[in-house]
Amino acid sequence: MAEPTSTTLLNVRIFNGDTLLPPSTLTFSGALITSISPSDRSNAEPATSNVIDCHSRILLPGLIDAHIHVNAIPSLHALLAAGITTALDMGYFPLSDFKALCALPGLPSIRSTGPPATSPSGMHSKLTGLPTELLLSSADQAAKFVEDRVTEGSDYIKLIADVPGLDQAALNAVVKASHAHGKLCIAHAAKNIPYAMAQEADVDVVTHVPLDTALDIAAVEKMKSERRIAVPTLTMMEAIVQNLPRSGLAYEPARASVMALYEAGVPILAGTDANTFEWSPSPVQHGESLHRELELLVGAGLSNVDAMRAATVLPAKHFGLEDRGVIEVGRRADLVLIEENPLERIEATRSIFAVWGGGVLAEGSKL
Repeated sequence: MAEPTSTTLLNVRIFNGDTLLPPSTLTFSGALITSISPSDRSNAEPATSNVIDCHSRILLPGLIDAHIHVNAIPSLHALLAAGITTALDMGYFPLSDFKALCALPGLPSIRSTGPPATSPSGMHSKLTGLPTELLLSSADQAAKFVEDRVTEGSDYIKLIADVPGLDQAALNAVVKASHAHGKLCIAHAAKNIPYAMAQEADVDVVTHVPLDTALDIAAVEKMKSERRIAVPTLTMMEAIVQNLPRSGLAYEPARASVMALYEAGVPILAGTDANTFEWSPSPVQHGESLHRELELLVGAGLSNVDAMRAATVLPAKHFGLEDRGVIEVGRRADLVLIEENPLERIEATRSIFAVWGGGVLAEGSKL
């Protein structure tokens, strides 16, 4: 008898980015979805298909964490076990090691910025131990920094907006050089003044939200009018406040900022800042933290549907990942089968039954 060349999921309710569809039949072959049809339609599946009755369980697109830091294979396994089939790394060096790590079959697909642009005076340069040759002291060094990152294979460029840190001219120059190479530019900004500096520099994405004071109406309107993207990382914001009680920082400004951004129509992406760095002020667990992020986003005012979109279709759209983020014929078979309905309870995203990354069934799946 021939080995199965495809997998068919029967009686599965698909989240299409807006709602749950009636029970359907979905088939994928290799890494791609090949057919989707209503379950009440008579379909003779190939004899070589591995057929699975899903008993009306819910099928989500593979989840996307829009802000992580990964440096070891166990972190990749933790992501996959949590239903995360794609993640966006925000600061890996050397990038050559990263590319080797992310070429492993059956594990999440990872993109990375490589090392971020920061200055010798910045907190990140002191904490991370970035080599001196990667630090920027002036705006005239920005073009070469970005060119080097592009040559190394960075998927996008990240800069650190902080005080002390890169001045406005240097931030502006990094963004200009990034756009000249056709790359998105992402800014780290965790306080109000750096957030304003990042916006002034015309970055495409701002990751984190202020922990000192909430974004005001003008800042929110600038985000909206200039079509900027927000990745609040509320999980990290919560962890910083809990781990640094004497810092004078508070979670409420972060929550209020997300609520204001969402109400204004600024796209919100789910990212966690998951990391295992010894120097990190707040280590955040890979995988599980994305489910916490979704809960915090709902707590900040997002609907359950929009929270789900923040971890699926929206990061795929805004980071140019056109082959994933939705369940459609021709898209990657990045799939998460869950037991409960996240449109009723966002915590239901934790009820994972099975995960496929590029059509490969993850270890630990219950099938």
